[in-house]
Amino acid sequence: MRQIVELLTRNRIFKRRLPKQYGSLPIYVSPDAQLKVLKPGRAAFDPQLLHAVDELVGAGDTVWDIGANMGVFSLASAFRSGTGKVVAVEADLWLVNMLRKTFELDENRKYGIEVVPIAASNRISIQTFLIAARGRASNHLGEVAGSTQSGGARSAVLVPTFELDYLLEYCVPPSVVKIDVEGAENLVLGGMKKILSTIRPRLYCEVTADRKKTFELMEQYDYVQRASLQGHGANLFFYPK
Repeated sequence: MRQIVELLTRNRIFKRRLPKQYGSLPIYVSPDAQLKVLKPGRAAFDPQLLHAVDELVGAGDTVWDIGANMGVFSLASAFRSGTGKVVAVEADLWLVNMLRKTFELDENRKYGIEVVPIAASNRISIQTFLIAARGRASNHLGEVAGSTQSGGARSAVLVPTFELDYLLEYCVPPSVVKIDVEGAENLVLGGMKKILSTIRPRLYCEVTADRKKTFELMEQYDYVQRASLQGHGANLFFYPK
């Protein structure tokens, strides 16, 4: 049944609204990214993402959303931050177009959310990016294993990659960074040497296969970790000491 729904809803886009505590802002969503959006009310949105916004984002904060997907974290953060800047980094151009459509809506335009259509990694290069068969939320760089929920790849495309440190030349330094990149988190963190050592933002990160390496890297930059109160232990907060 799930496979039938996935096929019938592929490339479908419709408008929902975030929960009231995030301004009931309008957002375009697609079951092609995540079937959850077909559920009623607040259940349509990932509770872990919204909890992370509540935990990390305050008035005036600048937020970088790495692996922005449909933009739930970006938009909720923009409302919570108010005057702060939000940068959404996403490699899938289909999702990028949906993000821009959301952020250009009249109610959202005032937040000035920037979209960067690129994959974050530990180097500037061109890499294979796999579009997940079951849902675009599980898209991932070809050089990492990705999620077991991807169901394989429906297609492969070439995307540019860059280090997030490079983004400091063009965007306001972040107070908060969210990383959800389906197994590529250590590559992303490897491209954040300057950010982690001098900017020292608060982080929310999905940690997958090579957790030991992630923990060692964050300890190297003098960060402490805490598991999210929502969901499983693979979603962690990292705070500078």
